[in-house]
Amino acid sequence: MTIGENLAIIGGGNIGCAIARGLIKSKRFAPNQIILTRRRLHYLENMEKEGFKISGNNIQAVEESDIILISVEPQQLVGVLEEISPHFDKKRHIIFSIVSGASITDIKSIIGNGMPVIRVMPNIAVGICESMTCLCADSSDNIALDKARSIFDSVGQTLVISEELMVPATALCACGIAFFFRAIRAASQGGIEIGFHSVEALAMASQTARGAAALLNGNPNHPETEIDKVTTPRGCTIAGLNNMEHSGFSSAMIRGIITSAEKAEKLFKAKE
Repeated sequence: MTIGENLAIIGGGNIGCAIARGLIKSKRFAPNQIILTRRRLHYLENMEKEGFKISGNNIQAVEESDIILISVEPQQLVGVLEEISPHFDKKRHIIFSIVSGASITDIKSIIGNGMPVIRVMPNIAVGICESMTCLCADSSDNIALDKARSIFDSVGQTLVISEELMVPATALCACGIAFFFRAIRAASQGGIEIGFHSVEALAMASQTARGAAALLNGNPNHPETEIDKVTTPRGCTIAGLNNMEHSGFSSAMIRGIITSAEKAEKLFKAKE
């Protein structure tokens, strides 16, 4: 069921379009309630064919909407906010920002303190309603936070966290989905080497990963508890696991997440 509000997505790139598609798939919004903007408007032609409104005019999008989702590159944020903030209506608008590294204080210093600002960090699976989305807000913006949580609950799972953890959330959830893609690809390549065709190997690796995630999702068990169920003394599973650990599988994943977090923390400040 849709809500009687319009949403502007300022920056209709990959993640902006994924959010739009997920909200339609979840039936939280109708396509004509969402307007996406982009400087190169031809990149949004497919979205227009799907029923979404598109525009090259950010100000128009703001004036036609109630919720403003900022989905631009960090280096574009200041210019975009300076352009659209004079057109904000404090009694009407709520601002969602998915810009990596830009704090609520950073944003409010440009647009003023009278506007509710919610930081939102989804991942690309938002397009199929399977995102892990982290949110945070100032304590004065709890009503807007509840609205954001309700909206993003419709496209996956949400977790409200403290703002100091938003950059780590970017690394673990937004960047992290790519890490799991790479793990699945590696598993499928292993499958090819042991005899499966590439299509078969990818299907088997993807479904196996999905099953592993489903066993943990909502389950209080630690991953090692589930691993213990499939490892037997002198068995093939423990042999494979130990070989991967000797090659640095876990430490490589950990280092990758830490590296992404360190990079994400500098994205906005480095571009100011």
